Amino acid sequence: MTQTPEQVWEVFHQSARGEPHVHVGSVHATDADTAVLMAKEQFARRLACVNIWVVPSDAITETPYEDADMFEHGTDKSYREAFGYETTKRAKAVGDAAEL
Repeated sequence: MTQTPEQVWEVFHQSARGEPHVHVGSVHATDADTAVLMAKEQFARRLACVNIWVVPSDAITETPYEDADMFEHGTDKSYREAFGYETTKRAKAVGDAAEL
């Protein structure tokens, strides 16, 4: 009888309906059903849980850390944020001058 090798399964946990699934850890199992059972015992026993996803680690594609430049912003969009405007500093300076 040949034994199926264990593989690593990543576990995602949902604490309430409508909430996002959050990665909580990984388990070693031979198949998906066993992975769900082990994930339930390990991650849903003490935490509120309504759903669990298990995904083989082999099925996940990641970006290499060497390609970190792909996450840099191409253009400066600070105008979309409140800190991008100089008016706050000017208004504070005018307000400070008016108090004198």
